[in-house]
Order: sequence, then C-alpha cells, then structure tokens
Amino acid sequence: MNKSLRKSGIDIIGDVSWGTHICQFYDSKEDLTEILVPYFKTGLESDELCLWITTQPLEAEEAKETLRGDVSDFDSYLAKGQIEIISYTYLHVARHIYDPERVINYWIEKLNNALENGYSGLRLSGNIYWVEKKDWGYFVDYIRKLDDIIGKYRMIALGSYLVDRYSTIDIVKVVSNHQFSLSKKKGKWEKIINFGRQKAEEAVIHVTKDWKYTFDAVPDLIAILDIEF
Repeated sequence: MNKSLRKSGIDIIGDVSWGTHICQFYDSKEDLTEILVPYFKTGLESDELCLWITTQPLEAEEAKETLRGDVSDFDSYLAKGQIEIISYTYLHVARHIYDPERVINYWIEKLNNALENGYSGLRLSGNIYWVEKKDWGYFVDYIRKLDDIIGKYRMIALGSYLVDRYSTIDIVKVVSNHQFSLSKKKGKWEKIINFGRQKAEEAVIHVTKDWKYTFDAVPDLIAILDIEF
C-alpha cells in the first residue's frame, strides 16, 4: 500500500494514509453535511474518484445540491464521472439479503476502474441508516471484513451512523472496526482513535523495517514462502 498521506478534509482528523476507515455518529442532517461536504470536496480536489451512497435524511439529489453549493465546478466533476452520488438501494439490497462479499468486491472493482482512469484512488462514504435490526449481524460482518482488507488498497472509507438507532453494544462494535470514530458533544466534534488497530499497523511497519535490515545484511538470495509454497 502507498503510505503517502492524503488530506481527509476533516479538520479534527487531518491527513491520513490510504486504507483509512472512519465512522461518524450523527444526530441531524447538518451533522452529516459538516463532515461529508469537506470530505468529498477534498477528495475531488485531490484527484480521487468519489462515491457517496445515500439514504435518509440526506437523499441523493439533496446531497448533490449541497455539494454544488460548496464545490467549485461541481457539475464538471459530476459530468466526467469523478463523483457518483447514488441511493443505497442501488448497491446494498439484493432480494432483501445483505451480501458483504458482494459489496466489498464492488468497492475493489470501483478502485481498479479509478486507477485505470488515472485517479489517485477511491474515496467513499455510506450512510448506514437503512440497516435494519434483523440485518445487523450481516452488517457487522461486512464492516469487520472491510476493516481487515481496506489497508491493502488505495481507498478511504467513511460510514455515517444515526446515533439514536444503536445500542451501546452496537456502537462499541462499530468503533472497534474503524480507525477513527467521530461524535459530537456540546456542538463540537470529538475523535476516538482505535489504538489497537493503530498499534498493530505500527508493529507491521516496525517488523517490515527489521526484515529489510536483515535482508540487506545477508549476501545470499532469500525467499519467503507461505505454507502452500
């Protein structure tokens, strides 16, 4: 994965690496726009392909109008396909069964298309309001799998959660599967960092450096094989 930093567009988070996974807990439509408008504005200005999956309280057409008011040449970005704003029904619901693998494969396919067309990577967001209680298990499985693999790709993902719809246990599960979590207290956004994931990523980088030093010091050819050779 390319470790170069990207502007997140979210002041409280700042610059991030490819593979960053963020969640936002919101109470209102205004909360959504406060985070998502600068998030996508920055992605467009950074030559990234942007994909926004919408549902109530901010549907696709209203989301377009909101961005149009803040992003210069928004219609040009829209016309050339650098940003897509679509309803969740287009992607997430197939015969009323949620399919995590299908959705993740869709993200990867979108990323590959973005890279083929010269974009730096993929920036995406989805509002999770549509997920029903009976489908919560499927969804938790999806975000866990996405969090496991996103670090391998040139993408940044942000999920939005209406805080009143979830129990404390649900919120803990969401936070544990994201690198950063955003919530608002007394009108001010606060950031929660998943230190477990952060420390794991730092350990991988540290081990990689140690191996590099070892390889550089050994004159013989070295190969690393998995259990299937």
